[in-house]
Amino acid sequence: MANAAILVIGNEILSGRTQDANVAYLGKELAARGITLSEVRIVRDDQPAIVAALDALRTSHTYVFTSGGIGPTHDDITSAAIARAFGVPLERNPEAVRRLQSRYGDGELNAARLKMAEIPVGAQLVDNPVSQAPGFRMANVFVMAGVPSILRAMFEGIRHTLAEGPPHLSRSVTLAVREGDLAEGLTRIQDRHPEVEVGSYPSFTEGRSLVTIVARGTDAGRLDGVMAETRVLAAELGAALAEG
Repeated sequence: MANAAILVIGNEILSGRTQDANVAYLGKELAARGITLSEVRIVRDDQPAIVAALDALRTSHTYVFTSGGIGPTHDDITSAAIARAFGVPLERNPEAVRRLQSRYGDGELNAARLKMAEIPVGAQLVDNPVSQAPGFRMANVFVMAGVPSILRAMFEGIRHTLAEGPPHLSRSVTLAVREGDLAEGLTRIQDRHPEVEVGSYPSFTEGRSLVTIVARGTDAGRLDGVMAETRVLAAELGAALAEG
């Protein structure tokens, strides 16, 4: 089964100034295609840090998706870091320049904007129908913008190139019970169904302790079986049910 990692790049994410919106989107889209998102890392705009993270992720995952750091400013260093990781130079890609020229009028395609056409040698461009400044693919690494609307448009263009397997499904039920009271029985359910990922997520709402049980996997029948056993457990504990 194919797996993936996401490398989020940007000081603004780590500082809390900008909230990441891309991980949730990619996780959902990859799951629908049967690709397991198994790791997410966030690093600063620092070339050695980007290279180190990329080297670790690309050798242990089917795909790596990066977001951020491919714009026109001084702190946009992702392309240079990718080139360094793969041991190739950057080049001003003629097709990338042409796409930028289609976006910007005479005199607007300045040196800063041309930086977005600096692509590692050997990379394949990833279309950007929103602003034309392309992302790119280098081996199993997809380099995309940090702006959510642009990343989503880029992903739509590469979706068909990715491996496809049974989509990841989920079932959930919310119980009015304390998580500690549920733990022993839930462990037995998980042990009986090792092929299903069973998680418990507590919350406290309107004075009540609630726990949402989520079962994830690729077999709908087995997920339904886990939910059925969870309802039996809830009845044994005298816990009310609220479907999620």
